[in-house]
Amino acid sequence: MPRPSRPSWASRSGLFRRPASIALLAFACINAAPDAEAQAQAQAQASSKPDEPIAAPYWSDAWRGWHFYEDPEPEVRDTPATQPKTPALPPPTSPPPTSPPAPTPSTRPARAPELVEFDRLQKAVESYRNIAIMRPTEANVRRYMELEAKVVARASYFADVAQRVAWATPELDPTVHGRPVNAKALEVFDRDQLLSRSQSIASLGMDHVLFFFFRSDCPYCHAFAPTLTAFEARHGIKVVAISVDGGPMPGFADARADNGIANTLKVTQVPAVFLAQPYTGQITPIGFGVLSESELLERITTVSTPAAQAMLPSVNRQVVLQ
Repeated sequence: MPRPSRPSWASRSGLFRRPASIALLAFACINAAPDAEAQAQAQAQASSKPDEPIAAPYWSDAWRGWHFYEDPEPEVRDTPATQPKTPALPPPTSPPPTSPPAPTPSTRPARAPELVEFDRLQKAVESYRNIAIMRPTEANVRRYMELEAKVVARASYFADVAQRVAWATPELDPTVHGRPVNAKALEVFDRDQLLSRSQSIASLGMDHVLFFFFRSDCPYCHAFAPTLTAFEARHGIKVVAISVDGGPMPGFADARADNGIANTLKVTQVPAVFLAQPYTGQITPIGFGVLSESELLERITTVSTPAAQAMLPSVNRQVVLQ
């Protein structure tokens, strides 16, 4: 009895019975051809460029899968060749340190022995006094008083010597310069002073006048008016009487009513006297209240000097009298 024949591989696998399997096999063969061709080209490139690294084919990295994307490789910049380092030069040899010159001792002028003794005496007086104040025992107070008596005696002796020097040197004698102290000399001095000031006022009266501000109901103005009348007659300077309230004043029949000049000069108290130069408009206050003739002479002479005009207050106003 004949053995039944084995079915072939094709019949066993069902290849001929399954047309879909045949189609898949043909597709695999078709795709394998290009892969083989690509592999051959990669080997050829590797043999032509032995120095360059061989890039692995994508099918050898199964772990990446079919869909992957890699960041581009960073560009490698050409680094300049390292410059040769210059050998470090040895440090310059410095000259051996020279020792600094020895400091010269400051030469202070020696103090006079009198100054040293004076400082010692002054400190002793102060110390003895402080001790006597804080502990006023009989011994402490006596010690301070004895030292103070020595100091007073030394000062008295100095005063005597200074007086004798002044008597022998007129330039240093205070009784010769300025106002004397002797009664006879004082009388002569006052007479000469009066004559000199009177002459100065007379020359000043050529372009100056005295403004006399008064009120008709002011008793001090009435008491001061005769002094101004005599002053005008004796020294030759004109007195212009100005009535603040418009009333009269005996001895000044030509008194003028105030036209606002009292307010301009800020006259708040009467009697008031001002020295005025009508041509320049310069007005200087002399004083307020009742003044004597000697006080008027002294004040007018003082304020009329060029040096005094820069120091004393003055009011520069254009004098306008009706």
